[in-house]
Amino acid sequence: MRPIRVAIIGGGCGGISAAFELTRPEHRGKYAVTIYQLGWRLGGKGASGRGAANRIEEHGFHVWMGFYENAFRLIRECYAELKRDPKKCRIADWRDAFSAAPFIGISDGACTNLISYFPPAEALPGDGWSEHDPFEIGSYMARAADALRAMMLAASEQSGGKQTRQDDRDQAGVAETASAADPSPCLESNIVRLLKLGGLGTLAGLIEGAGVLQLIFARRVPYLGGLLERLLEAMAVAARRQIGLLVANDAVLRSLWLAVDLSLTSMLGMARFGLLSDPRGFDAINEYDFREWLKINGATSETLDSPLLRAFYDLAFAYENGDYNLPRQGAGVGLRAGMRMLFSYRGSMVWKMNAGMGDVVFAPMYEVLKRRGVFFEFFHRLENIRLANPGAPAPGERQYVAALDFDIQAEVTSGKEYQPLIDVDGLPCWPAKPDYEQLVDGERLAREEWRFESQSERRKGGTKTLSVGDDFDFVILAVGGGTIPYVCKELLKTDHRWRQMVERVKTVETQAVQLWLSEDLESLGWDYPPVVLCGFVQPFDSFADMRQLIREEKWRKPPGTIAYFLSTLKDSGAAGGHAEFDYPSKRGQQVRRNAINFLKTEIGKLWPKAVSHDGQFRWELLMDPAEELGCNHRKLGEMRFDSQFWRANVEPSERYVISVPGSQKYRISPLDNTYDNMTIAGDWTSNGMDCGCVEAAVISGRLAAHALSSIPALEEIFGYDHP
Repeated sequence: MRPIRVAIIGGGCGGISAAFELTRPEHRGKYAVTIYQLGWRLGGKGASGRGAANRIEEHGFHVWMGFYENAFRLIRECYAELKRDPKKCRIADWRDAFSAAPFIGISDGACTNLISYFPPAEALPGDGWSEHDPFEIGSYMARAADALRAMMLAASEQSGGKQTRQDDRDQAGVAETASAADPSPCLESNIVRLLKLGGLGTLAGLIEGAGVLQLIFARRVPYLGGLLERLLEAMAVAARRQIGLLVANDAVLRSLWLAVDLSLTSMLGMARFGLLSDPRGFDAINEYDFREWLKINGATSETLDSPLLRAFYDLAFAYENGDYNLPRQGAGVGLRAGMRMLFSYRGSMVWKMNAGMGDVVFAPMYEVLKRRGVFFEFFHRLENIRLANPGAPAPGERQYVAALDFDIQAEVTSGKEYQPLIDVDGLPCWPAKPDYEQLVDGERLAREEWRFESQSERRKGGTKTLSVGDDFDFVILAVGGGTIPYVCKELLKTDHRWRQMVERVKTVETQAVQLWLSEDLESLGWDYPPVVLCGFVQPFDSFADMRQLIREEKWRKPPGTIAYFLSTLKDSGAAGGHAEFDYPSKRGQQVRRNAINFLKTEIGKLWPKAVSHDGQFRWELLMDPAEELGCNHRKLGEMRFDSQFWRANVEPSERYVISVPGSQKYRISPLDNTYDNMTIAGDWTSNGMDCGCVEAAVISGRLAAHALSSIPALEEIFGYDHP
């Protein structure tokens, strides 16, 4: 019996995850998988390449969150199966590939940076969960109550610590009275006491109230009538009074109380909107913008305008059309992501990669999948998915995919299989450019600068049509969400759900800059540990200290600093947009101008000693790999910026998927079976997280594999919030 032939279109996180699941040994070769990939490398928005001096060149800075249970599980299994020899390869195990990054920063956009240390949590991401489901709303509420009391105790210490000892005595009394087999009556009496006597008017009373909340959620007390909501309301009012009493120049204390207000408001909103019992869970509030929902539930204007909340939107690129004046994020999507990030992480809240994402994720995945027999067709640009009946199927018939039309961007010499990886001192990596020596007329293609990853590049070496039955049996469409209008014309013409999805599920352009500087950050006036920081100024609101990459690159004289900057890029509004051949280069020049102006006017707020006494950026700090190679012409002034790396992520496959309010219900699930022989994968699908991130794409890929093979079981897809 011949295997089922599966054509996976797209080699990003969704497509690779689906391929990994379908080729597990337990399937015993049931599925023969071919991945069709635009250009010369895998990765999608997570692709990276090695440039001059083996510099790592990324689409932006990529970090994995500690709650990425599915992503870490697959990459851990990948490295275990790969069995690299640590004597020959410096990144032989997943722990070699990832480093804990516990320092998270929030900037007020001026000169104040608040850096928080998040201590290691038990276990490691990808270990699997056995005792309970940490992704249910009750678990989030319990952990939020723990964090709330911890923040209040910290605020007490920051204020002088006078009440802390009494707070602890009060809390011990609450715990003692609630230790009976049925704690509900004791908790009710304590809540009534706190409400009647006005005990929440003091910091001690607030801390006691937080202790009561801890017990309620830790013990899963089933019924408290309206007392829970009343307690949360009273605590929120009292906490907001504390904010009003604070002196404006105590930034740390003020930030603590803003975080308390955000926590209490979120918990109150979850209680008011009945999320604990609503089968829709967080999705019940997705019609609201997150800020709007917080305002409905009483958040102060200071909280709504705080760097804390702005950083939250920055992290998700949650600005419609890339416009900072249009912050838009579905409340349920945002609340779910925030809860998981804060309360479900293991090991470290954030994990940085010790090389490019292409090097530590997609190269190992490529090697494992090759060993399993997966075939890769690089330089294949999908042009059209042809349906069996472009109109409407006859009564009783099911619609299906009849053919796939590709442009062959380049052909490999002698008909051989393209070998995509290069060796960087024993580590398999992706190059920043294709290996033209492997391509027919490669010298000409290089000279003419064919752009193999651009939608507007229409030059091609040939065409190919795959037919159902002859070439494939099943299709997994795993391209970027922004690509759908270009490759699914027949689906969009005949299927109103696909049209609605394209219209309602928005994407934005992003911009990224990488800098290599000759001095370390401490010398430049940065007084903090290696950090991931959000909430800084436009046009680059996010910054990552990537010093861990210095040892991985091959400079004759290593840099002192590697720094990444990232943000949305406001839509240009240009008619024609991506159809224009020079659109990507125009937008790239815009990013260059943005970056140069940023270094001239804003960088001193982060790195005071990176500017001279007259306030000018010290351009000589920027390291030029050409000079490493002995170039005699040294660039001066701002022209030195041209030696750095920047990019405008404006191609349809590169645009970032955002979750504007009300859009989630228009996403289509990989489990949808409208088309007999096709499913979908990617962070743009309905996947239980519905936001743009690695974990959402991996969940989607696993769901696509389940749709075809019933493996993995849905309960094995960690954190999949399905109806």
